Amino acid sequence: MRRMTPFSDWSARLPPTSPLLAECITVSGSLTNYLMATGHDFAVSVLQQGNDAIHADETALFELTPDSQLHARHVSLSLAGKPVVVARSVCLPACPVWRPILERGSRSLGLTLFGGLPQLQRGELNFVELRAGHPLFALAQAHDPRVSSRYLARRCLFELDGQRLLVCEIFLPELEQLL
Repeated sequence: MRRMTPFSDWSARLPPTSPLLAECITVSGSLTNYLMATGHDFAVSVLQQGNDAIHADETALFELTPDSQLHARHVSLSLAGKPVVVARSVCLPACPVWRPILERGSRSLGLTLFGGLPQLQRGELNFVELRAGHPLFALAQAHDPRVSSRYLARRCLFELDGQRLLVCEIFLPELEQLL
């Protein structure tokens, strides 16, 4: 029997959740547009940007070793002044394609990914229920005023000019109250 770790559970299948939250998490288009359509004030805050340790479940996607680093952009997406999503976008540190796109301040990445790059290839959405021990869990918990014991997350791999960008979004419990 295969041993499951908090780093190997990504799946095309969404873990159980409410229909309202499932609709938001599985949206195939821009999450930014979906959140803006709620009618609440939408904002992006940059939490951290620069080189960061690679996560165990990112190594195979970038064909790197566990001691490698990636260029990471961590942001918080807010509705009505409340954080509802925390996201991590990563590319290779010297990537000439994605680095300039990630260096965008508080402008949403979704506006570019779903707007002006017709040659962009998007992979399938994958989902996971994050628990303590995963670095994305720690990232979410640091920005969740209610501090949950689990978080639903999704990730998607994008490719442009042969270069990869991985976008992971962690959904905070406050989101359901604002949908």
